[in-house]
Amino acid sequence: MLRKGLAVALAALSVSAGTAPLAEAAPRKIVGAYYGNWYSGSKPISSIPTTTPITHLFYAFALIENGKCVMTAPTAAKDFADIRDLKKRKPSLKALISLGGWGAGGFSDAALTPASRSTLVQSCVDLFFRDGTFDGIDIDWEFPVYGGPAEITDRPADRRNMTLLTKDFRRALGSRKLVTAALPAGRLQTDGPYDPAKSFELRELARVMDFINVMTYDLGTGFSPVATFNAGFREVSNDPMPTADRKWNNVVGAIDYYQRHGVPPRKMVLGVPFYGRGFNVKTEGPQHGLYQPYDSAFWVDGYDEALKLKNTPGWQEYWHPVAQSPWLFNAAEKKFVSYENPRSIGIRAGFARSRGLLGTFMWEVGHDDAQHSLLNAMSGRG
Repeated sequence: MLRKGLAVALAALSVSAGTAPLAEAAPRKIVGAYYGNWYSGSKPISSIPTTTPITHLFYAFALIENGKCVMTAPTAAKDFADIRDLKKRKPSLKALISLGGWGAGGFSDAALTPASRSTLVQSCVDLFFRDGTFDGIDIDWEFPVYGGPAEITDRPADRRNMTLLTKDFRRALGSRKLVTAALPAGRLQTDGPYDPAKSFELRELARVMDFINVMTYDLGTGFSPVATFNAGFREVSNDPMPTADRKWNNVVGAIDYYQRHGVPPRKMVLGVPFYGRGFNVKTEGPQHGLYQPYDSAFWVDGYDEALKLKNTPGWQEYWHPVAQSPWLFNAAEKKFVSYENPRSIGIRAGFARSRGLLGTFMWEVGHDDAQHSLLNAMSGRG
């Protein structure tokens, strides 16, 4: 009894100090899934089977308006009821409300002062933690200080204020709720070369949070100077990106970087994309569109769409032995598409296990095919 009482006292002390050990709710292996609420009509939460390997469901996104948490999705009430029903059928499942996302403003102002942080945190608690739907909050501030959309307010003070906001969420939610974040890996953002450590106090966040979802995707986007991989596995020597950035702009490099900056493996969950990115290149080049300049970029909305392209005449699939990813190229149309398949995602999941990471997560569950091919590969079922 004395030992148990001491453990409870230490846990309470850690929460009051704004830090906490890994929450009891976090399992040994995480299979995380983001669910975009814009998919509610076509792929509702109710369609997720009880047998799913998903351990953590991140509902995206809540937003910040006038310094408070809001939920603008018209299907939210039904989605929340579906989450509660899924949790009844699968009691081990944890659901988190994801706050922010690309293009979401309001963070810099809301995190600016103790009073504004308190207002934001209390509004989130009141809105999302009264009926048992959610087991934690996932902070998706993209991004403090710099790198986010040009129209979003940011400040040099954001880096510290992100940590303070996280500590306030921890104090408000306690150690039995989860506090997580999705943090970036891509080294090119709106302002050019990007370093996550200049936006986030990584070491301190790792102490406060239960785990960090490392976004080891969006490594090649419309900010890139050439057509490239969305989630290349290792550094490719002939990638024309400057060497100092290229070293970290891949899955292995990003995990190394986060660990070097104080995030232990047991606090990292590795991200994989279930979507693709395309480029309208100017020339084919020697590698079937890879690393070629382009006129415009486009989105490939999930694995099904990539497979449709692959099976359309004029498209050819290739595999890169270092990036450990497939790509598609249409020579006649000069279109290059980077995407992931069960093979490449299985490689990333194996890497996560070999490095002792907490697990894997994906953006986004609605981008999988009807057979859950990518989810099965990610969870080791494939």
